[in-house]
Formats: sequence, structure tokens, C-alpha cells
Amino acid sequence: MKKYYTRACNFYYGKSAGILIKKKAALSLCGQKDIAFDCIEIFTRDKNKVISKVINLKNINKLNRSEKTKVQSDLKKITSKRKNFLKNLKFSKPLIMGILNLTPDSFSDGGKYNSKDKSLKHIAEMIKSGADIIDIGGESTRPGSKTIHPSIEWKRIKLVVQKFKRRFKKTCLSIDTRKSEVMINSLRYEADLINDVSGFSHDKNSLKIVGKYKIAKVLHHMQGSPSTMQKNPKYNNVLLDIYDFFEKKIENNFYNRNIILDPGIGFGKTLKHNLTLISKISLFHSLGLPVLIGTSRKKFINQISGINDSADRTGGTLASVLFLLSQGVQIFRVHNVNEIKQGILVFKRILTN
Repeated sequence: MKKYYTRACNFYYGKSAGILIKKKAALSLCGQKDIAFDCIEIFTRDKNKVISKVINLKNINKLNRSEKTKVQSDLKKITSKRKNFLKNLKFSKPLIMGILNLTPDSFSDGGKYNSKDKSLKHIAEMIKSGADIIDIGGESTRPGSKTIHPSIEWKRIKLVVQKFKRRFKKTCLSIDTRKSEVMINSLRYEADLINDVSGFSHDKNSLKIVGKYKIAKVLHHMQGSPSTMQKNPKYNNVLLDIYDFFEKKIENNFYNRNIILDPGIGFGKTLKHNLTLISKISLFHSLGLPVLIGTSRKKFINQISGINDSADRTGGTLASVLFLLSQGVQIFRVHNVNEIKQGILVFKRILTN
């Protein structure tokens, strides 16, 4: 059976976007007035065979009935304004998720902020620099890492989570965990968002928890587990396989639509997989939900830059963030908040001038 997918492409920005939208020569991306598109890429999947074509919006009526029906349905989602389900935040502007790893073994900053005072100071610095969300994790999910007991994970983050809303009341608190016990404990201290890299498949009780509490969540894609994910990952088509994963999870596992999508750069993907996802990221807008991407300090930057690699990979991170921003991505998970915020501010001003 054939299946069709729709990706917005050929974007316009700033005043040009607004003019084209008013003339009905282009459509608004995710309800934004400063990003528009006038073409779509249509993927057709028939078993394992995938073909694609790019057409102008004015040629939609020339499509066959099945294609036309699916494209029109997708366009409603692509152009719709994203529901603002996180308190004090709007998805109409770029949002930064600052990373706080309270682990001894995370790939880039393990052990750096493990005291309560250092953690709280770093949170304050990230918020001052422009972080809209703080993502706190107590278990490393770097390639090859092993699962730890929930009690150990909770012990690592407990004091910071307990104090977070007292100190940073208006900032969104995200908990990076795969375990229902850690989720429940965090929700007692007003966590706003659950970010589960396993896509809520590691712990059978996690879906019950997010459903019961109606908590916002990041639906993340990972092939395998952290200990196995980089051992020869394979896909029929990485872009469409992950789209299908999201679509199935959304339809079958969640009672509410307070969902953010994260295709999981570096989580069970080769360099080619990562580059395909980044370059074609606008496909996921046709699911009608906000998109989050974490490229910060990832290995693919080293694989591309070679001798120009650096410890914090800020240049490569920023390059990927700005490209993703131009494709309408709403949330960026990063370590170096100030540098990324600076880059976004300058890029946006140039893009929309």
C-alpha cells in the first residue's frame, strides 16, 4: 500500500514572507508571519521503495486523488499555529533548552556541575543568558553507557529539582529520564516537561505516568538503547521510518497532544542518517507539533570538521542550530546557551530584515 508524506520547502523570510502570504503566493510555516513556503516535497513510499518530487503549491490540484487528499491534510498541520502548552512559553519564537547533566560520566560535561551550589549557579547563568527551559538529567545516555538504578538517578538530581521552582519559578523545568520513579518524584516538585530519550518504551509505567498527570513530554526517537544504539544502526529510510515511529506513538500511546518531537540526532544514527534528518527536518512539521533538536557537541560535528574539531564544538553546534532555525524548528537543546542565543539573535535580525 502506498503512503504519502509532505515536506514544506523553498522558504522565504521576513518582509518577503509576509508579502507572499498576503498575496496567497505562499503559505505560513507553523502559523509564523516571518517564514513562508511555496513548494512541497512529496515522498511516496511503496513497501521499501521511496520516490520524491518537488512541486509548487499552485500545482496541488494536478495530483492524483490520494496524493491530493493527503497533501491537503498535511498542509493544514504544517501551517497551523502551534498550541502553547508550556507555561510562560510560546512556540512562535525560537526557544533554548539549557542542558544540566548531574552525572559523573556524560560525554562532554560529566561531573562538572555535580554539587548543589554549582548546579544552581549554572542554572541561573543559563537563564540569564537566554535559556527558556532547563533540562536536568541524572543518567548519562551517551553511546555505550549503562543503565543505572532509579534511586541512584533520583539521588543525583533530587536537591536541585526540589529547589528549582523556589528559585526559578517562571522557568520551564524539564526532566531528562527514562524511568517512571524519577518522573513521579520530579512531578511532586512541579516539573513541567518529561524528556524520555527512549520514546517512553524503556519503562512500561512511564506512559501511564505522563497520561495520568497530563504532563507535557518530549517524544524522542532512539534506535536500540544507549549501550547498543551506535552498533551499526540501520533503517529502510531514516527520515520516513522516524516519521512513522512518531505517527504511531502519537496515535496509539498518548491521550493528549502536549507533545514535542525530537528525532534524536546521534541516538542510533550514522553521520549520513544525522545529515539526512537535519537537511529534511521540515518533514516533521506535517505532524502538527513543535520540534526540538539536540545537536550540541554531538559526534557528527567532529566527523565533519576533522582537524578543526574543538572541545565544546560551539561552531558546529551553532551552524546546525541556525540551519534548523531557518527550517522552522522551535526548540534547541544546547550546552553553550549564551553563544547560541547570540547567534540566533543576529541570524534572526539578518533573516527578517
